[in-house]
Amino acid sequence: MKPFVLVLLCALFTFTKQAAPRDKCVCELTNAEQTFPHDKLRTVEDGASKCNSDITPKMTLELESLLLGLERRLPQLQEDVSMLEREDDGELYGVLSLQVIENEMMDIKQLIDRLNITTLGNQRLTTNVTKQLKELNAEMKGLEKYDTMEIVKSRQRNQHLQRDLNQCRKGFHPTNKPTQPPLVRCPHGQFFNITGPRVYTAGEYPGSYAYGAWGRDPKPAAGKENWYWLVMMTSSNRYSNYIRLYSSLSALIVGVSVPGNVQIHSSNPTTNTIQGPNVVMYGDNLYYNCYNQDAVCRFNLTTKTVTTLQLPKGTRYNSKGNFCHLEECYPYTDLDLATDESGVWVIYTTKQDFGNLVLSKVEGGEPLALGQTWRTSVYKQGVTNTFMVCGVLYATRFISKELEEIFYSFDTATGVERFDIGVFIHKMTTNIYSLNYSPVDHMLHAYCDSHMVSYKVLFSYEMESTTPTSTESPYPSTTPGPSLVQTSPDLFIFDVGSGNERILWDDTSGQDDSPF
Repeated sequence: MKPFVLVLLCALFTFTKQAAPRDKCVCELTNAEQTFPHDKLRTVEDGASKCNSDITPKMTLELESLLLGLERRLPQLQEDVSMLEREDDGELYGVLSLQVIENEMMDIKQLIDRLNITTLGNQRLTTNVTKQLKELNAEMKGLEKYDTMEIVKSRQRNQHLQRDLNQCRKGFHPTNKPTQPPLVRCPHGQFFNITGPRVYTAGEYPGSYAYGAWGRDPKPAAGKENWYWLVMMTSSNRYSNYIRLYSSLSALIVGVSVPGNVQIHSSNPTTNTIQGPNVVMYGDNLYYNCYNQDAVCRFNLTTKTVTTLQLPKGTRYNSKGNFCHLEECYPYTDLDLATDESGVWVIYTTKQDFGNLVLSKVEGGEPLALGQTWRTSVYKQGVTNTFMVCGVLYATRFISKELEEIFYSFDTATGVERFDIGVFIHKMTTNIYSLNYSPVDHMLHAYCDSHMVSYKVLFSYEMESTTPTSTESPYPSTTPGPSLVQTSPDLFIFDVGSGNERILWDDTSGQDDSPF
């Protein structure tokens, strides 16, 4: 063994004996191997890092979003043109319909232009990256010749053997499927459905104020856990300067407001008062679109102070980016505020997003700040309302005077968009001007042509836990049982749970006043 080692060393190194003063020997060591080119390796590493930074999942998602948006808008345009051909009266309806179609075509053209720009940019990037990868591959093959002892190849073989061994072990010991549903961010499970109306009341001012919003505070102050709030657009169906509070749902229905109004300002409208019906309450603060500003206002009910949050440059406001359907746009609905289990959100659109919905988290600290932002491929003027549930944005569209459809969702955790939700809202009046989810009681509160309506939101875990057996209620698991709601001192709504069978009951006459 020793002679072999000696021969190997002699093959690698050459020793030269030289004369030195004071009878000392000095050995000169000459390496027979080539010096490893570390600079080339660093160049290869830098090139690989550049490729990783040039190509990101966001680029693919952007292209897919543009294609999906175009795929959805073209059939909608075709449907609008067909409707115009069927119902054109040659007068005002035809003019308005043509204007809507013209706007849709302009937006589609802008979408196609963005798609072309993105595609060309991706093609150039693909060409450059392909060239870089070929160069990196050639460099790596050149560096392999320095591995004379085949250490790298041995490691690769070991990795392959380890992988094959793990696969073999899994084959003999397969993983058991979990018996419990996978963990999700929403403690109630996935959004599943909604019931028919559970509350329907004209409240304290029947027929007076068509636009407004109402609901509950998901994070109420102590002692206000059962309170409800109401904001009505008391000036031109556009503006308001106060919030009205009720100590319970019964108080709201019969119109007994205690403690009454909390005023933002004595004038209406004026700086930092309310513009538009899409307002929410969270943490004893009212969030709304500031009057004549592309900003969110937060009014503290305790200190009576207002804090503002400026939205990004290019945000559409003052009725330039409303919720719409074919027959009508809802004025001053540019900004929609929403609440869910995690806090407050703002939904809007900008010029640079070509009218598509933009979603941002509102960070409610001091100062008020705009958190993470997500961009969608759904067109805002093709939407009538939005709301949030467990970090997922849902959008509705107008189907008929009786139906609204929850058709779209955007999951902020995964970035996944869906256009096939297919949950229908049975309306009590033609239009829903504001819609907001309350995580306190899982209710969806709607303000519709001066009426207040609420729907129960159903989740997958609740559905599983309420599946009927032979000893349980005969009502279907997707619809709770009967409920009785008082709409005035003498008028009740009896909801038998199907979502359609509702009886208006006049207690003074005992007669059925139901129009259904």
